[in-house]
Amino acid sequence: MNAQTLMVQGTTSDAGKSMLVTALCRWLARRNVRVAPFKPQNMALNSVVTADGGEIGRAQAVQALAAGLAPHTDMNPVLLKPNTDKNAQIIIHGHALTNMDASGFHNYKSIALQAVLESHARLSAEYDRIIAEGAGSPAEINLRANDIANMGFAEAVDCPVILIADIDRGGVFAHLIGTLALLSESEQARIQGFVINRFRGDKALLDPGLDWLERYTGKPVLGVFPYLQGLHLEAEDALPRAADFSTPENQEYLRIIIPALPRISNHTDFDPLRLHPQVHVQFIGPGETIPPADLIILPGSKSVRADLDWLRQQGWVAAIQRHLRYGGKVLGICGGFQMLGQWIHDPCGLEGDSGSAQGLAFFDIETTLEPQKILRNTHGRLTFNDAAVTGYEIHAGISIYHTPYQPLVHLPQGQDGAVSEDGLILGTYLHGIFTSAPACNALLSWAGLSTQIEIPDYQMSCNTAIDRLADCVEQYLDTAQLDRLLDLDAQPS
Repeated sequence: MNAQTLMVQGTTSDAGKSMLVTALCRWLARRNVRVAPFKPQNMALNSVVTADGGEIGRAQAVQALAAGLAPHTDMNPVLLKPNTDKNAQIIIHGHALTNMDASGFHNYKSIALQAVLESHARLSAEYDRIIAEGAGSPAEINLRANDIANMGFAEAVDCPVILIADIDRGGVFAHLIGTLALLSESEQARIQGFVINRFRGDKALLDPGLDWLERYTGKPVLGVFPYLQGLHLEAEDALPRAADFSTPENQEYLRIIIPALPRISNHTDFDPLRLHPQVHVQFIGPGETIPPADLIILPGSKSVRADLDWLRQQGWVAAIQRHLRYGGKVLGICGGFQMLGQWIHDPCGLEGDSGSAQGLAFFDIETTLEPQKILRNTHGRLTFNDAAVTGYEIHAGISIYHTPYQPLVHLPQGQDGAVSEDGLILGTYLHGIFTSAPACNALLSWAGLSTQIEIPDYQMSCNTAIDRLADCVEQYLDTAQLDRLLDLDAQPS
């Protein structure tokens, strides 16, 4: 097998594939191995703008950080961004191609495979090793024909595979054995070992099961990752589990609520807030009571008009109006900013049926969705206190301002966003606006948090978490076996 690429596949979604690829990238980078992450096909609404001006899944950007690289479109050549339960935008090499339903994409996979192999070949020519990540499970029988995400890719490039399973879900041995049983003989032969993730307790009690697994399958257990309390990695797609929050004693704190839109995008915007010890962030799902808060944030959306309908059905319009009457603050980001305007037009049917929808009318702004996305990383300064801002834009909407507003951000390419006349409502197209500590502090002060404690830099916190994962590779995995799989036995560390 080709040892230049090692692939991590999982028995289920959220088994730990992204985590393990991130860990291995940092572990190898520490040893001066030139390593790059790769995910042939991703389905995610959390994406980033790459150095070459495209977009890829958020997890691959985190893995690039682990490898010491800038994100590049070759790291995730096929990205699917769902518009509905049956339809998704197809992004190839970082740029939107078209919308397809599931059967349409199934027929398109043979073409998409060429894009995958082109990207893999370019990375192979530039880097010593590639750590690839599968999608979902390789044992999804209905998706195996023309597969490009898991074993179809592994067979095409002839690479070994590690299979990871989450013991915290229960049934870990059934997951591993069942997945193996549903693979073809050649695919089974590609599995070079197992990793068990999120183990709690005394490993001595698990060892008899591991011994049985190795005897039954003839394949080694490469290690057992512990359940890592408090580990923060930016999520690939699913909304994060509620973070523990203890009301600070004798200390001011801020309450923020965010509607969990059906097509919420780039919710990683709020990770710096979730990690802030003086901020309590809640995502409010369907049917849940909308609680009092200091700040309501309307997040990004992949289907703005449909998510706007959902907001109305869930009672958010009355809740926002009541919130503002009592002096609460509102922030709209990207799609959430568009919702705050008068109208949203989608003449080309980019996010569903063509048509228009009336917005919440807090700003006298009209937005038209256009096929060509705006994709850029940028920086600037907040207009109300000159705090430094970094962020990125991923949107198809062009907004026209019928009333002049104070912009929220000064950018090199012009102004962004709007501030309402009473100062209670802000809107911006910038994702990642809380990542910069000065901007985060300024926005939290605007929202009502007058006294703030000093907190670690967010990017430093992300790097610390990745280092923690690499330490776990050294402590809990069989690194000699990993060296063998990657043909690193003779390579100096």
